[in-house]
Amino acid sequence: MRITSITAGAGGMYCGSCIRDNALAAALTRRGHEVTLLPLYTPTRTDEENVSRKRVFFSGISVYLEEYVSLFRRTPWLLDRLWESPWLLRFFSGRVRTDPGQLGGLTVSMLEGTHGHQRKELDKLVHWLRDQPRPDVIDISNSMLIAIAEPLKQALGCPVNCTLQGENIFVDGLPEPYRSRAKALVRAQVEHVDSFVAVSDYYAERMSRYLAIPGARMRVVPLGVDVDRFRPGPDRPAGPLTIGYFGRIAPEKGVHRLCDAYAALRGRGGLAGCRVELAGYLGSEHAGYWRSIESRNAGRGLAGDIHYRGELALDDKVSFLQALDLFVVPAEYDDPKGLSLIEAMACGVPVVAPRRGTYTELIERTGGGVLVEPEDSAAIERVLAALAADPERRAELGRRAAEGVRARYSTDEMTTRALEVYARLTAGAGT
Repeated sequence: MRITSITAGAGGMYCGSCIRDNALAAALTRRGHEVTLLPLYTPTRTDEENVSRKRVFFSGISVYLEEYVSLFRRTPWLLDRLWESPWLLRFFSGRVRTDPGQLGGLTVSMLEGTHGHQRKELDKLVHWLRDQPRPDVIDISNSMLIAIAEPLKQALGCPVNCTLQGENIFVDGLPEPYRSRAKALVRAQVEHVDSFVAVSDYYAERMSRYLAIPGARMRVVPLGVDVDRFRPGPDRPAGPLTIGYFGRIAPEKGVHRLCDAYAALRGRGGLAGCRVELAGYLGSEHAGYWRSIESRNAGRGLAGDIHYRGELALDDKVSFLQALDLFVVPAEYDDPKGLSLIEAMACGVPVVAPRRGTYTELIERTGGGVLVEPEDSAAIERVLAALAADPERRAELGRRAAEGVRARYSTDEMTTRALEVYARLTAGAGT
């Protein structure tokens, strides 16, 4: 099968959607399918070998210039290549703003497709794809790209799938009137997409209502990780616990709640000798948030107990997870993916997470952790105290976690489920 997958870069940030799209493309290729992974906006950043094309369509620089300077909507394509070069995009990737509060007009313009300010970029993409072997299926990585579905179907005559990976969070962060306009534009173009894939049952239900997607066109392809790489490490020696978190350092991720729960326990004499290890992307916009946590930790006398390890490459991330006794994700929003939970559980680490978003189904289906009430530091505190005192329960939760991920959330399972969706589409299209 020939598959063209179109994914959106996230500036200089490791992006769960980019990691998922890249892993799926690589796994499909290993199974003998012909996959073209095209990045939009910026080059994608992944922690495994990047299999996407070097050329970036809808270059973030061009998209920005065309939105705010009308002259650039008419410049020749050849001239555009000056500011679309990969090295220049990589240079600016770390400076790209992804805050929806500042991207309302640009988002609406992109969703207007052939009537938006970026029409020229759509023409470039269509022109390039027409010169390639015709794909059997096109897969676009999120509904914020839905405006390209109809033009690509008309130009190439193949079915289009749209993967849903958390874009409602972005849309809901847009200021009005852009939020309502963006949502209406997406809904109006649902009819041009042949099938939708959500990365969790929670998100399938959420987005069916949010975008009025008919149930017959919604499928679920759960996230998957490489269980041969993410696997339990050597048995942990008895002694004080290492509690960990991996993910973006941002207020909505609730890192402060983990620190508050740990501080409360330490203040009552619990968790003596334990430590908290944090790692993941810290954007400049959240540097002040992290400094406030550091200051509060120092004021409690816990500066030596709580450590931020920065971003980690893949092998370092696996080693980081394997060294943990507990993994805590105290997010303050409904996460549709939960990739970090899956990675931690694959390494045999029991997880603690709020009963919200996809976390509920991940923990209930694997049995690899404990759910707590959302935004409740005291609940996290109670669970940490209980698990710290019960090594046998921790070991059992860790065993269930690793087995549950291997059975339900491996890359192989994700790939098989995606191929079922593609096969159904091509059969319906008479391919």
